[in-house]
Amino acid sequence: MDTIPAKVTPRLVQAMDELIEDGWFANRSELIREALRELIRKTKAERMEAAIKDDVKWGLYGKD
Repeated sequence: MDTIPAKVTPRLVQAMDELIEDGWFANRSELIREALRELIRKTKAERMEAAIKDDVKWGLYGKD
């Protein structure tokens, strides 16, 4: 596994630690990995949705 240094605001650290203390995640690394996975899934879905909308628009109205 690679290590990626990152600076995080104290407010984010506090929110992360609260989730860990509440049992949602085992540690900060697990939380960050899951957050990145979710961001990647969301971004891919948004890109796919935009591409589909463009295809539909092109199919209905042509290039413009």
